[in-house]
Amino acid sequence: MTKYGSFPGTRPRRLRTTPVMRRMVAETRLHPADFILPAFVREGVSEPVPISSMPGVVQHTRDSLKKAAVEALEAGVSGIMLFGVPEDAKKDAVGTPGTDPDGILQVALRDVRAEVGDELLVMSDLCLDETTDHGHCGVLDDQGRVDNDATLERYAEMAQVQADAGAHVVGPSGMMDGQIGVIRDALDQIGREDVAVLAYTVKYASAFYGPFREAVGSSLRGDRKTYQQDPANARESLRELALDLEEGADMVMVKPAGPYLDILARVADASDVPVVAYQISGEYSMIEAAAEKGWIDRERAIQESLTGIKRAGAQNILTYWATEVARNLR
Repeated sequence: MTKYGSFPGTRPRRLRTTPVMRRMVAETRLHPADFILPAFVREGVSEPVPISSMPGVVQHTRDSLKKAAVEALEAGVSGIMLFGVPEDAKKDAVGTPGTDPDGILQVALRDVRAEVGDELLVMSDLCLDETTDHGHCGVLDDQGRVDNDATLERYAEMAQVQADAGAHVVGPSGMMDGQIGVIRDALDQIGREDVAVLAYTVKYASAFYGPFREAVGSSLRGDRKTYQQDPANARESLRELALDLEEGADMVMVKPAGPYLDILARVADASDVPVVAYQISGEYSMIEAAAEKGWIDRERAIQESLTGIKRAGAQNILTYWATEVARNLR
């Protein structure tokens, strides 16, 4: 090959020559503290129940949940987000188990907090979908529509009960208008200014939630398109962000993560509080299923997907691989 002077004068490949060179110049790094582990606890079971659509994930018993929390702590994970799965017979139209001090989520919060104290952030899903017999995230009116303001009253009660049970952080995920302000006020009214609010600021009506519905034993009839966001829209995410920040959100979330990296980047650029992303059940299950078929390298795909989420602007990531990845990073 004829060489023309010093062509090519710029050789970016010099910074890719060896593993240690690539590691040194990496712009994005994963750390165990980046991760939050979502975990399901089911009422009335004596052993963990495998979730068929989420290989490797289970509905925990109270005892196995405590063990999972300790394992996450020992791996260096920052938090555990709890989702309660009550017995079907206890579900009703207003989600009574969600505000019952002896409801499964509140019991689990007390269990885990007693086990890990303040060494691991104990976080709670603040939503009614797991506890209502219709499966929606709120109270229905007489025409079967989700009543925003009646739902806010239930969220206020849930926030107080979850705080009393030991939650360090509450995560309202229902996408009701005004939910952050109402919850912040409800917590402050009982002197729980110390409990943080992680706002599900951006939550799309996604097809990727499918396996999660099995995980929480969802009773959903219909869909959630009247309150979760339309996947076609981007600008409204920044409007939701402005509202949540004004109402007092301590952290904000984008959910799902992978299909909405553009939204995550925009939110991260505009936010002055920590930004969290949720790598949801469908994202998890697709990688696990493809890896099981031998179509992709499982560990590399997990690492790449999480790196992409962090590169887009997430400070913290909810992922079902939290403990596994954190261990591998140490």
